[in-house]
Amino acid sequence: MDEASDALTSVGWATPIDDGEMTSEDPFVKRIDAQIRTDTGVGLDELLNPAKVVNLERDLYNLRTELASLTGVEISTSVLDMSTEECDGGGGGESADGVRTKIEKKEKDLLIERRAVFRGWLKNVFLGQAILSFVLSWFMATNPAVVFGGFGWFDQYGLDMPIRVLGFWWWWLFIVPSLRSRRPMGLEKKALDIAFLGTPLISLIAPVATKDTAIIWFANLAVVAGSYGYAFLLADEDSDDTENKKQPEWLKFVYKSLDFGTGKERGARK
Repeated sequence: MDEASDALTSVGWATPIDDGEMTSEDPFVKRIDAQIRTDTGVGLDELLNPAKVVNLERDLYNLRTELASLTGVEISTSVLDMSTEECDGGGGGESADGVRTKIEKKEKDLLIERRAVFRGWLKNVFLGQAILSFVLSWFMATNPAVVFGGFGWFDQYGLDMPIRVLGFWWWWLFIVPSLRSRRPMGLEKKALDIAFLGTPLISLIAPVATKDTAIIWFANLAVVAGSYGYAFLLADEDSDDTENKKQPEWLKFVYKSLDFGTGKERGARK
């Protein structure tokens, strides 16, 4: 097993034994991406849950390695190039049977996840959701009676002001998240990351200066528009790596948290 690890390391592969996070630049992830492109014609980023695919592939790597050890199979290069059958020398007792059961389940899960592609129509659904949320939030923040006035509970419980407040918070709760759910890349992703951090700040601070919910709604609109303006006019997409190195750890953690589930993170554990 040590020889296999040495051989893997010598060609630039990091043995994915632990549960640490892997990025899209990790050789193990690149290998998975290449395999998926060959098998399905789409990349890892285009799957519905790329992080789960990476986790399953890593688990299978570890389980196959364990199975080979339990059944006396010598690994000359890497488990990455071996099927489960090739890693199984037979026998091994109850321990090996338990590993085989886990492998079978994870292989079934992986097959399902590999086929779950993030289709273009789904991106359009999220875009439509963002547009509808935009329109709804405007009426909520300016005149909620237009939408909710026909319901008895609206006047009965005096919900005019709470809904107005919810209207400008809608930017952070639904509009920006819907746009981010489309998994934009590059400059648009940078813009929406900034907007996702900026809109709750303006929604918390603005009420100190004004109680006019329409003005606060427009302030949120200005933050989102300003985020796009900054990203596309001032930010340099090629300088992302340099900027990331200069960012404080807490900010890196925030941006990493924003990436969870959007397709950029790889092998993130729950």
